[in-house]
Formats: sequence, structure tokens, C-alpha cells
Amino acid sequence: MTDLSDFIARLPKAELHMHIEGSLEPELMFALAQRNRVEIPFDSVEAVCAAYQFSNLQDFLDIYYRGADVLRTEADFRDLAAAYFDRAAADGVVHAEIFFDPQTHTDRGIGFDVVMRGLTAAMDAAQARHGITSRLILCFLRHLDEAAAFATLEAAQPWLHRIEAVGLDSSELGHPPEKFARVFAAAAACGLKRVAHAGEEGPPDYVHQALDVLQVDRLDHGNRSLEDPALVERLVREQMTLTVCPLSNLKLCVVGTMEEHPIDRMLDEGLRVTINSDDPAYFGGYVNDNYRAAAEARGLGRDALVTLARNSFLGSFLPEAEKAALVARLEEYAARA
Repeated sequence: MTDLSDFIARLPKAELHMHIEGSLEPELMFALAQRNRVEIPFDSVEAVCAAYQFSNLQDFLDIYYRGADVLRTEADFRDLAAAYFDRAAADGVVHAEIFFDPQTHTDRGIGFDVVMRGLTAAMDAAQARHGITSRLILCFLRHLDEAAAFATLEAAQPWLHRIEAVGLDSSELGHPPEKFARVFAAAAACGLKRVAHAGEEGPPDYVHQALDVLQVDRLDHGNRSLEDPALVERLVREQMTLTVCPLSNLKLCVVGTMEEHPIDRMLDEGLRVTINSDDPAYFGGYVNDNYRAAAEARGLGRDALVTLARNSFLGSFLPEAEKAALVARLEEYAARA
């Protein structure tokens, strides 16, 4: 695995499924809590780490929202994103399309503009420092109602030049994609791309709804699509990109062990799957940790890893010329590595 690990370390790649609030490491959480004089229900970094034992998505979300409470100022959001980009650069990420959850912050009285100024400052700095290009995806929290999503889309209007797409995250079960049909249509009318979490804990029907009702341009997770052969055929035919997150799937008990993960089956079926880190501070690894875990558990070789990286560029929202340039860079690396 040593040679393969080195190959992964330098493999040019994009990350398409990463929640910026989910990159809040315990050390930074404590630092921001102290800086902002925010009380958190943990007395040490070790206590936070011990709390990162989840049996399902909701268990994780409960602690996720507690951690996000330390984010208060423009500087906090800038520092949070800057820390992610530093790690991404070390992992060979050359392009990132990152989720953010404005409702998590605006519901606490933090202004939408505060969040955006901090994140975009870090994005601009990352491009200057690391050469990483990036895009923002505004996620609606599906456990909240349609009216709240519309209010968030309205608040985003002055920032649409910095937002690439809208997404749908948070508690999946009991909150089908069709609940947000009208706000996704409104976002499309604003010129925004659309993505949605579906088929992680929710059934294949949620994937159908994401495709047919929300008309998504990319599917987040999508693991349970494998339960519906006709759906798999459709996803392959339409070359729909799936943003798969192996360590997240393990941590949230979507799979029992990494050896059970279907990433190789997805590749064999011809699905355009990618590997991503989801909420890396909580799930035990950034993007290269996910590549390595999947490669070791499922016996992925160099060709499969290159396919996954190529899919990450093809599935991005970059202009076609930029995609082609990044794929060429990847092929050059693969040929000489």
C-alpha cells in the first residue's frame, strides 16, 4: 500500500462533497470558543473526540450543530475555510466545490453577509496561495420548511456571483426531495446549478425525486441507487456524477465495514462515482484518507484511482475547457508516476 499511498498523495483531484462546517477540527473549535467567549458542552479536545461516536445521521447532526455555534465572525469563517484549503492542497486537491449551511448561522443571528465575506476571502486566498480554484454550494436544511429555504435564497441574491449551486442536506429520512421542488425551481431560474443528498439513508425513491423533481445536475451520496437496477442503468446512461464519501458511510453506519463498501461495484457498473470527505473533522479523514481507505479495503488499483480522479473533474461545475486542462494534467501525472 506504500507505493499506492504515495500515488494517491500526489494524484491531482477535485473534491465535490465537503461541508465546510464539517471541517471544524476540535482544536479550532476550542480556539474559536475562547476567542468568542462561547460555552461549549465539552471540557477538552479529548471529550469532543469521544463524542464523535455516531449510530446514525441524526446523532452526528446533533453534535455538528453544537460545534457550529462557535462560528460567529467573518474571521471565524475565514479561518475555518483557510484551514480546510491548507489540508486540501496537501492532499493534491486542485479544485473544490464546498457546501455551506447558511441557515445554521442565520438562525443564530449571524448575518448571511458575515458568512459569505469570510468564506470568499479564504477562497480567494487559497487560489493565490495554493492555486486551488473553488466554488460555493448553498445548502438548504431539509429538516426546515420550504419558507425558510425561500428566505435563504432571497438573502443570497446579492451574492449569486459567488455561489455556483444550491444543495439539500441535513436529516434525509422523512424529508423527501420533493418537499423543496419549488425553491429548487426558483434557484434554477436564478441561474444556479442544483445538487442534492439522496440515497444515503433515504430509499432509491429519493434519488428518483432528486432527478425528476429537483432536476439535479449532480447527486450527493446515491449509494442506495444500487438497490434499483433500472435506476443504476439510468444514472450510467445520463452520466450523472455521484459524490461518494467512504469514511462518512462507515462512520454513519451506512456500511458495516469498509470491506463492505460498494465503491468498486459502482465503478464496475459504469457509474461516474467520485471520492470525497463529507465532514472530515467528524468522520476521521480528509479526501486522501478516503481514497486510501477505499483502495485498501476494496483493492482499488491505479487505474481505478485515476478514474475516480478523472470523474471528479468531469463532474465538477468548471467550464469545459478547464475540465479538459485538469484531465490532461491528471493523465500526464498517471503516465509518469
